[in-house]
Amino acid sequence: MSVFIPLLDAQTDEALIQSVSRIGPVIVSALSTPLALPENVSRYILLDHDTSFDLDDIVQKLDQGAEKVIIPLAWSKEIVGILPPERVMLLLDVGNVSAVSDKIRNGVSGVLIKTPSLDIEFITSVSRFFSGAEIHVLSTVTSTPPSLSIIRELRSSGTILVLPASLLTLSGTTSKQINIADAFIGPLVSDRPDGLFPTVVTEDSRSLGLVYSSAASIKETILTGKGVYQSRKHGLWRKGETSGATQDVLSIRVDCDLDALEFNVIQHGAGFCHLNRPSCYGGERGLPALQRTLQSRLSSAPEGSYTRRLFNDSQLLRAKIMEEADELCRAETKEEVAFEAADLIYFALTKCTGAGVSIADIERSLDKKAKKVVRRAGNAKPQWTNAQASSSKEAVAPAPVPAAKQTIDPHSPIRMRTYDLSQTSRSERALLLKRPVLNSAAMIAKVRPIVDAVRSGGDKALLGFVSQFDGCTVLEGTPILRAPFPELPPGALADNVRAAIDVAYANVRKFHAAQVEPALKVETMPGVVCSRFARAISRVGLYVPGGTAILPSTALMLGIPAQVAGCKEIVIATPPRPDGSISPEVMYVAKLVGASAILRAGGAQAVAALAYGTETVPKVDKIFGPGNQWVTAAKMFVQNDTDALVSIDMPAGPSEVLVIADETCNPAFVAADLLSQAEHGVDSQVVLVSVNLPDSTISAIEAEVDSQARALPRVDIMRESIPKSIIVKTTSLEQAIGFSNDYAPEHLILHLRDAPSVVAQVENAGSVFVGPYSPESCGDYASGTNHTLPTNGYARQFSGVNTQSFQKHITSQEVTADGLKGLGPVVATLADCEGLGAHANAIRIRLRTMNA
Repeated sequence: MSVFIPLLDAQTDEALIQSVSRIGPVIVSALSTPLALPENVSRYILLDHDTSFDLDDIVQKLDQGAEKVIIPLAWSKEIVGILPPERVMLLLDVGNVSAVSDKIRNGVSGVLIKTPSLDIEFITSVSRFFSGAEIHVLSTVTSTPPSLSIIRELRSSGTILVLPASLLTLSGTTSKQINIADAFIGPLVSDRPDGLFPTVVTEDSRSLGLVYSSAASIKETILTGKGVYQSRKHGLWRKGETSGATQDVLSIRVDCDLDALEFNVIQHGAGFCHLNRPSCYGGERGLPALQRTLQSRLSSAPEGSYTRRLFNDSQLLRAKIMEEADELCRAETKEEVAFEAADLIYFALTKCTGAGVSIADIERSLDKKAKKVVRRAGNAKPQWTNAQASSSKEAVAPAPVPAAKQTIDPHSPIRMRTYDLSQTSRSERALLLKRPVLNSAAMIAKVRPIVDAVRSGGDKALLGFVSQFDGCTVLEGTPILRAPFPELPPGALADNVRAAIDVAYANVRKFHAAQVEPALKVETMPGVVCSRFARAISRVGLYVPGGTAILPSTALMLGIPAQVAGCKEIVIATPPRPDGSISPEVMYVAKLVGASAILRAGGAQAVAALAYGTETVPKVDKIFGPGNQWVTAAKMFVQNDTDALVSIDMPAGPSEVLVIADETCNPAFVAADLLSQAEHGVDSQVVLVSVNLPDSTISAIEAEVDSQARALPRVDIMRESIPKSIIVKTTSLEQAIGFSNDYAPEHLILHLRDAPSVVAQVENAGSVFVGPYSPESCGDYASGTNHTLPTNGYARQFSGVNTQSFQKHITSQEVTADGLKGLGPVVATLADCEGLGAHANAIRIRLRTMNA
């Protein structure tokens, strides 16, 4: 519903057109030069007495998308009964209102009254005659705008004011023009004590969430086109200002009572919800969910997979669409029709996604079709009226049915895909930087029942999940082991493994101990001393993946900085073995780092126990450590639960490495570094950026990747991860470093001439490995740096785990009496400026005492 409607002309400023288009329909004169209106805006075409009557032209305007036509009374007999009433409005003046017959009144959806004065009593009487119709009024006096009180009174009576564009402005309201936001906000009436307006935010006809708007936030949104709301605690909230999840506002509508709003937006970034979900009401369903899945598969589906074939092979996709259309035509029961229609929609939307067409694009096309007045005859094309084609299923060649899982030929080369950066478009380059999308909303929905059960059921629920998911049924009473831990049996830990752990421990501890910062103390002005000092986070939980795998390195990388920082309670969580024991390697590290307890549990259940505590598991303040998507989703869930009061180290994703290599590289070394990450999992991200490498060197690297992979124990994983990995060819070191900084890899390896000098150009990376003799494996285990690093591009914002990760910094200030004499007047002045009298009083009461 509109508050007012602007009447645009050829002189209307483009910026003004953009702003008024957000707040409802616009009226455009048929005599005006065509205006460049946004595609989503509804437009009414004004056909006044200066326009010659042409029914075909009027029908054409409606067919081209006009919402309504506004016609003079003299034309009504030619149009009423011919055009749909909801598409026609009547143009009247004060003198001919009484000449409208009942037939004409019932054949239109509303009226636009031209009047020299905005007489509320007269307009109300007209409204009674046109009961149920839309009443619009346009003042013929165009020298000054109506007052806000007149706009408010008209709107409260159910009348919509039409304002010529010449009376509207994006600047402040004056005696000659009214600001469009002032005109829109004027009639709104809040029923809340704080004066705010409940605002429903939608996208593509789907609700994203409920927020609040103020006059200031509405005004900024109208003028900028960006989502701006009013936080009840923090003032103006410019959506996405810090998170990047911005909004483009398409339209703002008010409800029938003028006390609530609807913002229709295009949502960018992770989504509207603070949990990085598209909607506050849970994950997407139906067509939006299918669209998001297909868009993800378009960018990440492996070469040779069925989905990739659908996108790449137009004949295969055509055959599937034809096949499913035929099966839908043959369906008879309600269930069959629904099933076959879903199949057809899937393949039709695959076609649309590959062509860059969204559901919103389809809906706009449907809206245009719905607005057409002239209807087609509805006859089918000849090839589809053939009786044999419609009755014989064999008329359409069936598409090949994909296998349940893509079969990989063990004899085919294990190769990466190659791209030349100088020949890629901006959009193609952006695709090279993308990682597979984790459906965090869906995973959080899956882990929520586990987390809730442990939170409410304590040890009993936790032990049940340990039995169900960790495969350990022998734990009795408690899953926790408290220090001091029992000595390892003789021979449980091989001597060479013990010695290796000892060296790694020494190196990692030495590097992390050097990260401890001394307290900072600064006298900012005489008598005013500010300081900052570190305090350890008291209780930390360290998640160490385990079960069939043995990962003492993760226990070292998390336990040592916690120990150096001085954390009072260190709880290691790791899945137990079937007999309830913990691997001797992890047990040995637990003793080295001074762990206070070991939680014998893995997965989301372990994260929940650490976050909330149980009868025996201590609650922690921060959770660290890598894990699968269940662990990651559980960490994301608990950090956003204010009842848990727990933070996490960083977002997690699949392991990744980016190698930059020039002509000095050793192909065998480069291949080995790529494979060291590719073996982590089928979703590992492996990138080689070549700097002016000849094709022969690239071929040598590819040959080494293939031969080395076949000789390694996890070759089956690499057969899947390597074909999804990429080689990016660049022509200069600057181009290569630029791509790497945009990619922001977890691990960056430099196989370059004078590699140390290049480190200064690195802006975004989790950890850098410099030169041919610095394999990433060293950092994973024992060089001294930490291997818990940001993935998925988060190296732009996050550091890897370090000693400061286990600390928080506290500031203090000490002000002497003389110091307050100098600082106090400054503070009191600023407090007065912000209207915080008690703040100023706390200063002045002391100054008065000192001066007494």
